[in-house]
Amino acid sequence: MIKKYLRQVQAGEDLSFEQAIELAECASPSELYNAADELRKSIHGNNFDLCSIVNARSGRCSENCKFCAQSSHYEVDVTTYDIVASETALKMALQNEQQGVRRFSLVTAGRAVSHSLLDEIETIYKLLEEKTGMLFCASMGFLTREKAERLKAMGVRRYHCNLETCRSFFKKVCTTHTWEEKVETIQIARQAGMDICSGGIIGMGESGEQRLELAFELRDLGILSIPINILTPIANTPFAHLKPLGVGEVLTTIAMFRFINPRAVIRLAGGRNLLGDQQGRCFMSGANGAIVGDYLTTVGNSLREDVRMVKDLGFDIDGNEKK
Repeated sequence: MIKKYLRQVQAGEDLSFEQAIELAECASPSELYNAADELRKSIHGNNFDLCSIVNARSGRCSENCKFCAQSSHYEVDVTTYDIVASETALKMALQNEQQGVRRFSLVTAGRAVSHSLLDEIETIYKLLEEKTGMLFCASMGFLTREKAERLKAMGVRRYHCNLETCRSFFKKVCTTHTWEEKVETIQIARQAGMDICSGGIIGMGESGEQRLELAFELRDLGILSIPINILTPIANTPFAHLKPLGVGEVLTTIAMFRFINPRAVIRLAGGRNLLGDQQGRCFMSGANGAIVGDYLTTVGNSLREDVRMVKDLGFDIDGNEKK
């Protein structure tokens, strides 16, 4: 079964949802992970995509996402500020660039950014443009066409807007905005000429089948950069009681995302430190990218540790897109 589905995907034929369920539920886990790794190699080689993020505006978010420490709905001790200092953003960008990271993203808490805040963000991007050779991304909530076009004019090439979870589970994660609003912003960003990065968080109480639903929804949207976050339960948030996923569930999810989205960069993101010394197995089970650096409100690996791990696994971080 695994070999049949591997050949099918390598030949350019997508898996159906029924085939994906069969693969996820019936295949030997080790054989599934090996096949996903083989699929990754056959399409992407050993190229590995690194990107980094900085928390450009922190806290006081109006939305009630049940996983998030930055929501104003929950009593969580989190640092708050309106805009990161330009010098701080530049320092972080230079540190990442020196380690071979090519992409750098400013991330803002909140439903959306105002035009006045975009003025300050533009100042940061201009400084980064002058002092670095990095490619720019942004994650700034919901967009209007005008805001998207402003970001594109600032040099932002890729816009990040996670679906977070599949459509059928979304209302159990957030009720102050909808899954459909997420998709609308993705479409607005794409129409403005930006590439899209969108993924989600696993371990929020969704079923394995619902994780597959998310993978198919991302495929239907044509997403080619898919970050997978592992929920880190945070005290005083509604999901604080949830038990972190085991390594096997994480690896199966990554392998299935690879089979369902074979041409995408499957990017391990927040929460991977929960896997400890097992993190490397994710990159031998279909993943070929990572978000490094500032993890917003959870603790991540050090940049040097990440780069060393990726290189030790035989990946090439120098083949990333050039400016």
